[in-house]
Amino acid sequence: MDKDLQSIQEARDLIHKAKIAQADYANASQEQVDELTKAIAKMGEAHAKELGRMAAEEVGYGNAKDKYTKNILASRYVYEYIKDMKTRGILKETDRMIEVAAPVGVIAGLVPSTNPTSTVIYNSMIALKAGNAIVFSPHPTCTKCITKTVNLVREVVADQGYSPDLVSVLPIVTMQATDELMKNKDTKLVLATGGSAMVKAAYSSGTPALGVGPGNVPVFIERTADIKDAVRKIMIGKLFDNGLICASEESVVVERCIADEVKAEFERNNCYFVTGEDKDKIAAILSNSRGAVNAKAVGRTPQQLADLAGVKIPEGTKIILGCETEVGPKHPFSREKLNTTLGFYVVEDWKEGCEKCIEILNYDGLGHSIGIHTKDKNIIREFALKKPVSRMLVNTPTTLGGVGLSTDLAPAFTLGCGAVGGSATSDNVTPMNLINIKRVAFETNSNYNITGQDNSSDNGATEEVVEKVLRQILKEVANSNF
Repeated sequence: MDKDLQSIQEARDLIHKAKIAQADYANASQEQVDELTKAIAKMGEAHAKELGRMAAEEVGYGNAKDKYTKNILASRYVYEYIKDMKTRGILKETDRMIEVAAPVGVIAGLVPSTNPTSTVIYNSMIALKAGNAIVFSPHPTCTKCITKTVNLVREVVADQGYSPDLVSVLPIVTMQATDELMKNKDTKLVLATGGSAMVKAAYSSGTPALGVGPGNVPVFIERTADIKDAVRKIMIGKLFDNGLICASEESVVVERCIADEVKAEFERNNCYFVTGEDKDKIAAILSNSRGAVNAKAVGRTPQQLADLAGVKIPEGTKIILGCETEVGPKHPFSREKLNTTLGFYVVEDWKEGCEKCIEILNYDGLGHSIGIHTKDKNIIREFALKKPVSRMLVNTPTTLGGVGLSTDLAPAFTLGCGAVGGSATSDNVTPMNLINIKRVAFETNSNYNITGQDNSSDNGATEEVVEKVLRQILKEVANSNF
């Protein structure tokens, strides 16, 4: 059989099995669902280091240490956040209204190469916590570590007495299979964590989808900020897994009055400002011939990027920065890069900084996130009111703050960008995004005449009109050929 046709059939079979398994699982109680979720979290934490190492080796970028951390976030931290969520049966009951949870059914989970094993652990937990089944479509560059993680989850599901078909993965990875998975009539929701093209495909599938747009997170350092602390935290965020998380810092915007001090602080911490021809060479490898993120540069260290570009940088360089004044395709440092480079902008004041951040977001990150380092609460409020983002991260690494590790945001790897970013949600996605809520509403107002008019005199006329219309309909039916 042709590979593409076989992959489509495999997708259909997995969806069918998932539908049957989910129909049975839908009868599980809240306690049973919670027990299964807890067991998956324990498994994820127990295998976090092994799966992190496996992911780093297979994809060839990022680093095993931070992928281990991501697996801990996806298992332990996500579980602690969702463990007390009520997702089954009656959620809320009053004399006037009853709210009842209902799972959506079979979910298609698109897994990226940037966070392969952590996404599987996280998506499995939130899908099952909500009473659903999930079928994963793995990124073709990391099928082994994704399949390994899915199989570990399946073992836990089976050990808890449920069909392992609640969680499965496409065995043959083709665009046709993924397309079938998203468009199949029995797939009720798509969780799209991946590149822009895949997310757009999910939203075009005709199936409801929760997707993530590009991050391209700008970070503004305002004049009242603790500069040492701001630079330290920006570096922590940028270096985490070599910049692979979509909430990673991508450009730094600073006020002119502190620009020299900020530059000096970066340089004291082994960051390198590339200039001239070398800057052009680095910029040239950040995008591919189609203007998209260059996969060869994703998740790379500064030395790997320098080697790829054919330039020399100081030994031990941690981050490469390129100074820019403009934003757009002709200025690659202004785009989402997903590696260890940063754009660097100097502005006159916070108002210009506000506009520059919006310009960066408009280019390649609408709706996602922004970072700000400041002690001025009024400026924080001004930024919050004006920025087209779903999360604003204050005095914290945007990478860790965005995924809920250093903030009170929900721990998550699917970060919605809201309508402005083309997403159906602005949330960090949790089980509550994966259920339908039925509402049982009791009558609370028996006065139906909201206009206050006396319509009693019209009743006879209304009945007369209805009778006349019915006679006409019956006459037409009698004269028809039916």
